[in-house]
Amino acid sequence: MEELLSVSITLFAGLMMTRVFKALKINFPDVTSFLLAGLLVGPYMLGQLGIPGLGFSSMEAVEKVTVRSNVALGFIACDIGNEFRLSHLKETGRTATIIGIFQALAATLLLDIALILLHFALGEDVLPLPVAITLGAIASATAPAATLMVVRQYKAKGPLTDLLLPIVALDDAVGLIVFAVSFGIAQAVEGGTLSVISVVVNPIVEIICSLLLGAVMGIIMSELEKLFFSNSNRLSMTIAFVTMTIALSSLRFSLGPVTISFSSLLVCMMLGTAFCNMSLFSPDIMSRAEKWTSPLYAVFFVLSGAQLELSVFRYPSVILIGIVYIVIRCAGKYLGARLSAAATHCSDTVQRYLGITLFPQAGVALGMVVTAQALGSSCGSMIRNIILFSVMIYEIFGPMMTRDALRKAGEITPVSPEKKTRDRFAHRREAINKRQVKNWPF
Repeated sequence: MEELLSVSITLFAGLMMTRVFKALKINFPDVTSFLLAGLLVGPYMLGQLGIPGLGFSSMEAVEKVTVRSNVALGFIACDIGNEFRLSHLKETGRTATIIGIFQALAATLLLDIALILLHFALGEDVLPLPVAITLGAIASATAPAATLMVVRQYKAKGPLTDLLLPIVALDDAVGLIVFAVSFGIAQAVEGGTLSVISVVVNPIVEIICSLLLGAVMGIIMSELEKLFFSNSNRLSMTIAFVTMTIALSSLRFSLGPVTISFSSLLVCMMLGTAFCNMSLFSPDIMSRAEKWTSPLYAVFFVLSGAQLELSVFRYPSVILIGIVYIVIRCAGKYLGARLSAAATHCSDTVQRYLGITLFPQAGVALGMVVTAQALGSSCGSMIRNIILFSVMIYEIFGPMMTRDALRKAGEITPVSPEKKTRDRFAHRREAINKRQVKNWPF
């Protein structure tokens, strides 16, 4: 009962926060509203009161619910994979690949240089070299969930949006490789040993296995969908299959010295890609799934906000390094995207605004932090605190910057209050007419 109550309070808090900001005439994206609602009901605010149902009293209480909400991340990844239609890739595939790789590497390289210089300036005690190298690798990751939700909420359309979604998806694969290599080097610096298997083999195996598992599950799902004639049953099959895929992607085992593991984001992205290119029903089913998963997305982002630890503000070194991390990463993302967009002959609008849409960072980076704990308690704790600080800033302000960039690029059409009212009444009239027709005796 306690967990069900927590989920309901989480969803309620997120939805009510959007109304609060609307009443105050503060035009936040829903993602930002959900995150701020999470901070409010988290362990550092209302959770401090210790009143059951009013907030989360501890991080352990948040994590109990988070395990279930992570299903939303799988559906988000599947939605992004659905954007990889062959018809779209023929137009943007080459450009998206070049920009996706270059901007990720640029962010990592610039941040590595900046943090290594800061390491020599502050000393080993303040910023150890393994920490600097690992933070540089984490910089490559972007937040696909927040980006997709902003695109969906504002119905963004245009050349920038068409490039953005494939690039965000590629970030996961590129980020995994960059992180694995850099983290292997960091471990070698820390322990004095360098393993080729951990640096090269394991990340490549993880990516290949993730793509294969996602493709196989996508093919099986597209074939099973043919057995049903009702879109409702097809939607139920899709939900069951995506959930099963998320569960399978958590498997991890060893074959000799090689570790076989999967990235749930990559697996679900590939599932969505295979499904959308093989099934004739995919456009209708995915549009139905989008409506069904909206509450899941709200719960996911509220819980993400509840997980942000305000205690990191107690450490001046964390704030200093965190500010450097945020500024240099944004510079790397922006310059990398702008230069590569210019090299691939993208329009001036895409060159100017694409990098800004890549600023958000969350889930993938936090997943890398878990791996980084292997560096030891002191280094692992520092990495965790710095990333938590930066994620807090990115998650609150990143969606707003993404929205503003898309709006300035002309891919979000502002809707007047009068048009909203007209559309609302038009939908009501349509629903009434449908009910009347349904009730006619002939």
